[in-house]
Amino acid sequence: MEFRAVSASSPSPAKLHLCPSRNLKARSRNLWSNQRLTRVHLESLRRVGARAAAAAVTLDTVNKVQNNSSKKADYLACPICYEPLIRKGPSGFTLPAIYRSGFKCEKCNKTYTSKDVFLDLTIISGMKEYSELKPVRTELFRSPLVSFLYERGWRQNFSSSGFPGPDEEFKMAQEYFEPVKGGLLVDVSCGSGLFSRKFAKSGSYSAVIALDFSENMLRQCYDFSKQDESLLNTNFALVRADVSRLPFPSCSVDAIHAGAALHCWPSPSNAIAEISRVLKSGGVFVGTTFLSTRFNSPLRQFVGQSNSSYNYFNEKEIEDLCKSCGLINYSSKVQRAFIMFSAQKP
Repeated sequence: MEFRAVSASSPSPAKLHLCPSRNLKARSRNLWSNQRLTRVHLESLRRVGARAAAAAVTLDTVNKVQNNSSKKADYLACPICYEPLIRKGPSGFTLPAIYRSGFKCEKCNKTYTSKDVFLDLTIISGMKEYSELKPVRTELFRSPLVSFLYERGWRQNFSSSGFPGPDEEFKMAQEYFEPVKGGLLVDVSCGSGLFSRKFAKSGSYSAVIALDFSENMLRQCYDFSKQDESLLNTNFALVRADVSRLPFPSCSVDAIHAGAALHCWPSPSNAIAEISRVLKSGGVFVGTTFLSTRFNSPLRQFVGQSNSSYNYFNEKEIEDLCKSCGLINYSSKVQRAFIMFSAQKP
């Protein structure tokens, strides 16, 4: 009894020597007890760690859901006030993500939807009573038939006026865009997206926006795009908008392309002024069009530009237009009635 009363912290060597078997049993019990406590402690720590990890994952998921459910839209702005739009829906700038998102301007309290295959960012978007018609040259390309035929014979006829063809024109444009590769490119008046798809597939830009006023042209662009799965997983969006009222904040776009478009615009001066507004400093604008020739210049001289089907300009007029809208470093390449021109935002 006296041995059992001895404190473990100050044992008696003599008594331990006299009862070795009992001492070994006591030490074994203490060791087993300590091991058991250690296992319990470790198991408790594991459970706490698991709960903490689960809580962190849950919190991260909630944060992502909250961020995705309502946040400022990448790149896009209200066409009325140019304030950034608030976006609700999945993250990402792909065709499927934009299609499943809704957009709203908190300042104007106006909503914009992508209920079709494109996001409608025109001022008249959502209007039920009011409607307006553009000039004949603009309304022509809203036709389902012309939109369908554009890449099925219509565009190929441009070669007779000196257009070198889509592949060569794309290569020429890429050379002009070399200083701004890696940035945002907007293909205005994109039509059926012939060049938009090439820019998106090139991997040269952080995102590509195919923009046109024609609903049917954008539908054709989508039909072509969905045949290429890589385009569905690329930062590539279809936007309906007016080139004279671009839905982007000022100084936010790196590159703008307008292929075979200038002659179709109702007001080229307003359009290029808008292009100048949205380009970043150092941003590049590249366009192609038909030059004024002896076949169309007499008509323009006698009946006036407003009564002509298209706007045809000579090279000096195009240069003057770009410079008057604040662009610099104008340059061009001409082949018969074809011109590719480029200018830069200072």
